[in-house]
Amino acid sequence: MNMRLPSEAVVPGAAKSGQDLARDFYTACRPSLMADIPEIMARAAVGLAGEGSECFGCDDALSRDHDFGPGFCLWLPQAELAAALPKLEKALARLPQEFGDYASRLAPHARQGRVGPLALERFYAFFTGLEQPPTGNLQWLTIPEYQLAACTNGAVFEDQAGLFSFWRAALLAYYPEDVRLKKLTARCMVMAQAGQYNLPRCLRRGDGAAALLALARFAEAALSLVYLCNRRYMPFYKWAARLAAPLPVLGASAADLLRRVSATPLLGGPDPAAILNPVEDFCAQTASWLRGQGLSDAQGDWLWAHGPRILRHVADAKLRRMDLLQA
Repeated sequence: MNMRLPSEAVVPGAAKSGQDLARDFYTACRPSLMADIPEIMARAAVGLAGEGSECFGCDDALSRDHDFGPGFCLWLPQAELAAALPKLEKALARLPQEFGDYASRLAPHARQGRVGPLALERFYAFFTGLEQPPTGNLQWLTIPEYQLAACTNGAVFEDQAGLFSFWRAALLAYYPEDVRLKKLTARCMVMAQAGQYNLPRCLRRGDGAAALLALARFAEAALSLVYLCNRRYMPFYKWAARLAAPLPVLGASAADLLRRVSATPLLGGPDPAAILNPVEDFCAQTASWLRGQGLSDAQGDWLWAHGPRILRHVADAKLRRMDLLQA
């Protein structure tokens, strides 16, 4: 029999975050699941991770117009999930259809492949393209940063068997150092090419479209560099700036850069320096950080000179032979 459970501390106009709602919903549902399917729950991992603003803790009032509500992921190895699915679906059907002011997302039509029963291997393969955690440096380089961010975000509420958490821990251990340094090299090269060299030339030509693309390319490389400096994966572009701001290494500087350039017209503004100065300021701070870390001994703020210095620290010959801008 379906029922409705009240969510604790539901305050009008102050809705909980998606992560908090998911955790509270699972806490309310757990006794029923443990009573109905204890053998399945002993093997399952439960949490909320993957795609969606709520998994990054970035959801807000605007996010609630789609795919929002109480729900959680229940991960099992693929073979075990296939065998357990009929019994599992019956147990899920007995859970509340509503929690607080929201309809449950565990109804089959509402899952969208993001919550409910999920095969552990398929979840990680979707994001990494691999059947096992990456091992070699080249395997790591094939996985987009935003995909690594997505499959390691959110929270695991429970994982008695530890199978899901084994994968998660391997990815959260972060890139091998050679991969991180190769990526830092490439980001410096792109920042120099797009922001320090091509952006001012585009502005002098009055080519607004090219300037926009150069600035966007610089900003994305700069944000990726901030995440690499902090040993974090850069998320989907929509959330990259917001989640970079609190990071201890260059996070506040990146936020200041983006605040200044996003408030300034590319063409027809008071002075191109209003765009170029924030770019050069951030490059100067980046160069200073690289020198402080012993990653570069190049003088000055021209990041094109710093990239090859970083690459000298890479031991993997295959990575050293790659295009400097590639990573």
